[in-house]
Amino acid sequence: MNEPIVARHWLAIAAPKGAPAIATTTVLALARIWNANGAEHSVGSAVLMGALSLGAAAAGVAAGNSTGDSVLVGTAFAASGALAFAGVAGYTDGMPLPLLLWSLATTGAYALAARYWRTDRRETVAHQRDITERREERAHIERVETLRATTQVEVARTGAAYAEQLAQALVTRATLPGFDPTALERTGLPELPAHHRDT
Repeated sequence: MNEPIVARHWLAIAAPKGAPAIATTTVLALARIWNANGAEHSVGSAVLMGALSLGAAAAGVAAGNSTGDSVLVGTAFAASGALAFAGVAGYTDGMPLPLLLWSLATTGAYALAARYWRTDRRETVAHQRDITERREERAHIERVETLRATTQVEVARTGAAYAEQLAQALVTRATLPGFDPTALERTGLPELPAHHRDT
């Protein structure tokens, strides 16, 4: 009934919150490496990245129209933005424009991720609330059944003790002088066993 307590490492808790910044920083770093290796002012590289970015955006639109899967659409548009960002950061010389795009991309990524985090948090809280309610309901049913069983045992025990006391009283009474068992039977009390009459 009791679930094990799992203590998550602080890194496992913080990693999802840092994922958007890590992703945009990785794209920026790779684009700048690409820039240093010949992509600066290369029209062919810019056209390639622009085509890839447009292709990813078109895939997002198509996925949104056909399946309506928000995760797939979001992934396609995120890929489109990352490719466009990498193309601009790889094509331009200097760092001001790539850093400006990096800050905008990071802010946008956190804005989009916050929506999913809120939804996930709501679902987690609702799930925990549902589990807690079920546990409380089960615990209540167990307490009620325990009380009912205890009451039945006590009633049976009390009844058995009363019957034993009554039998002992009748046996004791039967041994008294002048006891007439037929007088008891006439009043409606149960007939005494034969061996008690013989005493």
